[in-house]
Amino acid sequence: MSEVLIELAAILELRKSASGNESYVASLHEKGLNKILEKIGEESTETILAAKDYDCDDSGSQQALIHETADLWFHTMVMLSHLNLGPEQVLEELQKRFNISGLEEKASRQN
Repeated sequence: MSEVLIELAAILELRKSASGNESYVASLHEKGLNKILEKIGEESTETILAAKDYDCDDSGSQQALIHETADLWFHTMVMLSHLNLGPEQVLEELQKRFNISGLEEKASRQN
């Protein structure tokens, strides 16, 4: 699965230098970090609402939640790209947490 994130990151890097008239990603980069963060906020809210409306017996609500989560992940990837970061760093951080409890990890951030 991480291959998808790596491939998406490569595509985002290519689109970063395209014209904003030709690429949605390029248009976000041209508008700057605040616009990208605004999109992440918007997608976060839409994901939360889709999760609240989720019904495991309704394929429409399942697809809505998957779609909104994909939008959130996508825009988060655009943010990372804008800041010259990539999914590798996030995946590495998640991997570091495999052998530590969530409570221990959270406590370590408070120090």
